[in-house]
Amino acid sequence: MIRTLCLSLVLSLAGSGIAKTPPAAPAQHASRASSQAMPSAAEVWNSLMAGNRRFVAGRPQTRDLISLRHKLVSGQSPKAIILSCSDSRVGPELIFDQSLGDIFVVRTAGNVADAVALGSIEYAVDHLHSPLLVVLGHQKCGAVNAACSGEKMPSPNLDAIVEKISPAVAQAKSYAKADDLVESAIKQNVHRSAMDLVANSEIIRNAVKSGKLTVIEAEYELESGQVVRLNAPINSQN
Repeated sequence: MIRTLCLSLVLSLAGSGIAKTPPAAPAQHASRASSQAMPSAAEVWNSLMAGNRRFVAGRPQTRDLISLRHKLVSGQSPKAIILSCSDSRVGPELIFDQSLGDIFVVRTAGNVADAVALGSIEYAVDHLHSPLLVVLGHQKCGAVNAACSGEKMPSPNLDAIVEKISPAVAQAKSYAKADDLVESAIKQNVHRSAMDLVANSEIIRNAVKSGKLTVIEAEYELESGQVVRLNAPINSQN
């Protein structure tokens, strides 16, 4: 009799949804979308430049974004980190013809890195293991132009941007003519930003020293759409 009552109670609870099988433990957050080996920094750079050539020619790749979006739910493994200017004309995903999950982008005015931007890059280096970091400046950068003007900025926050760029302007003034000052300062600012990333982050510095990370400096040409590398890569060989 007791056995019959117990069986009836179990069936009743099952029917009401109370005695359902416990849900499986939630999956751990995955930072990598797949177990495939990450390509080398040189291979990644070549891939980015191939994408830039497609962008310049107006022949971007077509992609199944819906399928890709679903695939990336499980995690990400961006092949490159890009620190670029916030300028609306300089969208890294577009100018390198990349898609969802391909690149980890940090954008600030003048492509300079404060503590928050630097921490974002460190995350991609330390947790996502991207092998390439590109510091990308561009022609006619408004932030660099403001730093070159010497004018007082209307807010402390804008002052903070100009202060980060001012050392590059001072360096450019030591050799550039007046009509070439802004463009020279843009290139110097890209270089200083790259050097600052390595100098101000132990995570980035150690990744470079160990050969796990390569840093490339580049500039985007607004009219042609081309990305031009400015330096020899900063890596464990430098």
